[in-house]
Amino acid sequence: MAVYNFNAGPAVLPKSVMLKAQEEFVDYRGCGYGIIEESHRAKPFEEVIQAAEANFRSLLNISDDYAVLFLQGGASLQFAMVPMNLAIPGKKIGFCDTGEWSHKAIKEAKILGNEIDMIYDGSADKFSHIDGIANWKFDKNLAYAHICSNNTIYGSQYLIYPNTGDVPLIADMSSDFMSRPFDINKFGLVFAGAQKNIGPAGATVVIMRKDLAARCPSTVPTMLRYTTHIDQGSLFNTPSTFGIYMIRLVTDWLVGLGGLPAIQAMNEAKAGKLYAAIDACKFYRGTVDKGSRSLMNVTFRIKEGDEDLEKKFVAEAKAAGLIGLKGHRAVGGLRASIYNAMPAEGIDALVEFMNAFAKANG
Repeated sequence: MAVYNFNAGPAVLPKSVMLKAQEEFVDYRGCGYGIIEESHRAKPFEEVIQAAEANFRSLLNISDDYAVLFLQGGASLQFAMVPMNLAIPGKKIGFCDTGEWSHKAIKEAKILGNEIDMIYDGSADKFSHIDGIANWKFDKNLAYAHICSNNTIYGSQYLIYPNTGDVPLIADMSSDFMSRPFDINKFGLVFAGAQKNIGPAGATVVIMRKDLAARCPSTVPTMLRYTTHIDQGSLFNTPSTFGIYMIRLVTDWLVGLGGLPAIQAMNEAKAGKLYAAIDACKFYRGTVDKGSRSLMNVTFRIKEGDEDLEKKFVAEAKAAGLIGLKGHRAVGGLRASIYNAMPAEGIDALVEFMNAFAKANG
């Protein structure tokens, strides 16, 4: 029986990448041992990290004005590290609140003593949409503005990004990073935990304008300064070497597919088929307005939130080889995370199961 992994993260990885990693695990390209055992200072790993960075620069057309960093601590550390490095005394930080991960970033900024300017607050509508983006106003005196590009829990996504003028735009892209093209030059900094679209848990990618790193005050500990990692090429300490190796393989895979336009087309086709199945059946209800639906995390309910039926759905889906469909504990319901590596066959299997389940329980 085929098994399809709809978990929100750690999440599905391309099968060809997993097989390549399996092939090289105990003997990396003739070394006689695995890359997971290699020194981060040795030439084999030097080639790996340089290739991973080169892939990102090629896929996103990143200029030398930007640094590509491989860090640790996930998005959660970046919630603190960004304000520690980029906040400016006497200036507010702009936040656009689209759900749980925005909340966490706001909390960390406040712990560090920063004042917040709430640009957008979607809580009144239970984060069911992100609208009016083109009309959002950003005070020119903000230190920076922060968004979360895709909401893993609520299933919403920015279809366009706000124009912040000269205010640096910071984006937590953990759950839709490298799933579609975007213009890096519109951002001061983007960050993403690897474990949803580009690799295993344990590695975090940060892409930032180098000039912004100069803002960092001298009181920030060495390890938490972006300048430290820029100057040392992400090798100030031992990085997540195997995580970076896997990121290299995944980005090789993306390049081989034809880059981000190609993966975007695949993601739109997958999401379109799944949303069409939800909309076509009164048994199911999508939880996000159509204009804000995520291509990565499809959230839905059964019969206005019949929790018993939803539990049955999750259990029977798992028995059918469809795992990870339970919604986040904060909101309940159902969620199918359909990241880059989810094959079209997985969507077909889920739609077939949904139709059969509705017929049997409707």
